[in-house]
Order: sequence, then structure tokens, then C-alpha cells
Amino acid sequence: MVLTRRFVVGGLLGSAALSAAHGPAWAKAALSGHQVTGAYRHAVGAFEVIALNDGMLEIPVGMFLGADPAEAGKLLSGRSLPADKSPTAVNAFLVNTGDKLVLIDSGTGNLMGPTMGRFAANLAAFGVDPASVDVVAMTHVHPDHFGGLLTAERKIAFPKAQFVISEADTKFWLSEEVAAKAPADAKPFFDMARANVSPYIAAGNTRFITDGQEVVPGITAHSAPGHTPGHTMYRVTSGSDTLLIWGDIIHSYALQFAHPEWAIAFDVDPPTAISTRQRVFDMAATDKLTIAGAHVPFPGIGHVVKAGAAYAYEPAFWAPG
Repeated sequence: MVLTRRFVVGGLLGSAALSAAHGPAWAKAALSGHQVTGAYRHAVGAFEVIALNDGMLEIPVGMFLGADPAEAGKLLSGRSLPADKSPTAVNAFLVNTGDKLVLIDSGTGNLMGPTMGRFAANLAAFGVDPASVDVVAMTHVHPDHFGGLLTAERKIAFPKAQFVISEADTKFWLSEEVAAKAPADAKPFFDMARANVSPYIAAGNTRFITDGQEVVPGITAHSAPGHTPGHTMYRVTSGSDTLLIWGDIIHSYALQFAHPEWAIAFDVDPPTAISTRQRVFDMAATDKLTIAGAHVPFPGIGHVVKAGAAYAYEPAFWAPG
């Protein structure tokens, strides 16, 4: 629709009349108390990618290794955010190739508090039966990504799906030997990983993916280590269109695009995570890739652009489906 002065003036007058006619009724309407369904469609050629929001969390500035508190506060305040903590989304992505349904990550389930755990409800509201999912592909083994693998009754949530994961991550997070050497505050991550990931491996329908391998036609795995040993991105390609689902390349859009050298306390290998982030930023900006991130503001889809010596994020236009 093309806007014209006549359309705008007529629309404003009509809106005013409508408000006058229905104002009292609207004033008495009950507050909804919740957002609309956290699901968003994005076309990639002939494929459809559905972003599914699990909720949000707030990360204190002190969790960003090497970050200058004053600089971080300035960046956050410049985006009208609290100066001492960065809100971040938790997103998963469902790819419908027309032949296969491929789920990439699964949200937090009931593992990480009341501001999260909405993934399963959003998947259901979108009309997807978990039994129809053909593949569950993991970016990495962290609870905000594997929490939705099990139902509230602790059963496998995607009973017919092949489970795709990096063997490097399972060897690390499911290892009792590694867990025994981990700091006390990290041990719960190992316990949760064994409880939620091990049932899929025990079920016998697991495929260990490596760099450059195809998950299904049109979806390729790419190694992006550092955040975890086997952290994996997935490139979705159909025709001339591409979407890079990059997992946890960042945890704060307000901080880490401007300062890719700031790691996060959850990184297993911070120097490698920083190197990977800088490499992926450069690739995404140079190749003008569309990216999708687990911790980019919902729906988590946009572009990386160069901004001086650093980078910036440009969200994709929210198009009606």
C-alpha cells in the first residue's frame, strides 16, 4: 500500500472517530499479561525458517571478560538499557525444507527460571507436532539450548528425530572425568547435560556432525569453537539465498558487536571464542550474509556491518507473513 496525504488524513480522522466511539470499552478491557506467540517466519529461497523465542535473561556486565565497566555502561545506556546488565533473547530455529523439519536447538525447558521456558508452547502454538520433527541439530551443549530436549515428564520430546551434535561437545560435557575437574559452580552444567542430552544418545539415533558436513540437503554444519569445544553453526541455503544460524557467537548485541574482543564467562576457551567471533563477523559483513542468533533480539535475524574498527548489527525488517 502506498501512503498518500489523503489516506493519512482520512485514516487519522477515522481512528479518532473510532476511539471516541469505543474508548470506554477499551478502557475497561482486561490486561492480557503476556506477549503474542513468539514465532516468526523467514523465507530462505524455497525454505522457511521459523524463529522460536524461549524468553530472555539478563547478563551482568561483570560476566563479560575484559569488558571495561564504564565503556559497557555507556554502550548499554546509549541503547536505553540498564548500565550494569545486558538483556538477551533466547531463540531456537525450525527449518522447513519442504522435505524435512530440522530443529536447531530447543530452548531452556524448565532449567533456567521464569523468564524463559516458552519454546515448547511457541512451537505448539505454531502448530508443530514434536513427533513431526525429523532432525534435532544442536549448536552446542548448554542448558539454554538443550533444556527443551525433554518434556516436563522427562521424556524425549522429539521421539522420531535424528539427533545431530558435535562429538567434541559430547566428549567434553558428558565426561565424568572432565566434570570431576571442573570448578564447583560449573558442575551443574555437566549434570544437566548428562540428564538432558544422554537420553538421545542412548536412544541410538545420533549422528556426530563435523565441519562441512550436510545435515540434510540445504543445511551444512560449520565448526565455530571456543564458546564450547564443539560449538557449531548451520548454514541454510536454498537457491541464491543463505541464512547462517550461528548459535552463541554473541551474547549481547549491545556490547559484543562493538567489542568482539570481550568474551563471556561461559566460554570454555575465551581466546578461541574471540578469534571465532571476529572471523565470523568479518565473514558475515564481507559476504553480506543474513544471520540468525540464539542471543540476538527476537526474532534474532539480521546483518552484521563494519563500523570503524568494529562492527554493528542491523536487524532485518520485520515482514508480515
